[in-house]
Amino acid sequence: MIQTYAKAFGLGIIAGMRSFVAPALLSHKLVRTIPAKEPSEPIHYFVQPQASLALKVLAGGEILADKIPNVPDRTVAPEFGFRVASGAACGAIVSQTEGAAVPAGAAAGGLGAVIGTLAFFRLRQWLDEEVGLPDPLVALVEDALAIGIGWSIANSVEAAPAPAQERITAPGEEAVLADYYV
Repeated sequence: MIQTYAKAFGLGIIAGMRSFVAPALLSHKLVRTIPAKEPSEPIHYFVQPQASLALKVLAGGEILADKIPNVPDRTVAPEFGFRVASGAACGAIVSQTEGAAVPAGAAAGGLGAVIGTLAFFRLRQWLDEEVGLPDPLVALVEDALAIGIGWSIANSVEAAPAPAQERITAPGEEAVLADYYV
């Protein structure tokens, strides 16, 4: 369970860096891992191929928009709140996928997003203003870190099988012994 919450926390940090990158990477991984079902829970929407594609487009747009001068800081109310919500959502989905407590995963992801948002904002400010590195260069390095580390974390998420349930079957019918939590 601790590893699950560490993954949730890590994806929260990535969401603090780039709010759409964490959910885009996680959705990309899960679409290829979990069979899509008729959506009845939030995670079922998240593992739909159309949702994965939309999140990737939004992540790409966010990466491009970050390079535009006069874009609001990530620490202002709407942007900060969205990053925390993104981290909490990723944490909840990781926890549900791996069969852990969803509220704890959401809290870990949200906390990671708060820390990631504030730490990388300050680091980027320091590298720009004190060290004198050009902001676009620092932004590109941050993008590479978010994508690389985020992919590593998202790729480690594995769907936990639900406990096997006995089922009475008719002759010639194959019994399904396990399903996934999601």
